[in-house]
Amino acid sequence: MQQQLITITQKATEEIKNLLTKNKKESFRIRVVEGGCSGHKYIFELEEKPSKNDEVIQQEGIKVLIDQESIKFLKSSTVDYIETLENSGFKISNPNAKSSCGCGSSFGV
Repeated sequence: MQQQLITITQKATEEIKNLLTKNKKESFRIRVVEGGCSGHKYIFELEEKPSKNDEVIQQEGIKVLIDQESIKFLKSSTVDYIETLENSGFKISNPNAKSSCGCGSSFGV
């Protein structure tokens, strides 16, 4: 059995479903780009269709897209959705990150 590229929690799955339905989109993209105070940051986007070289993860009626460049940073990560009194949003627990900033929005490898 092939190991799944990333794990998406039930809470994150539900929030992705809500976002896709509300915005009439088909897919949820996770990208890693250069930036942030630790060198790399996560970008979350809603899209219609996957690109030619995307990895497509299908789970409970959602499609999550990851481009080939981002796969090396995201492999074995867990995507969760966190709600606190101060804010809410997607949180990635990434075993590949060697460091991260205090706010948790960027990481270093």
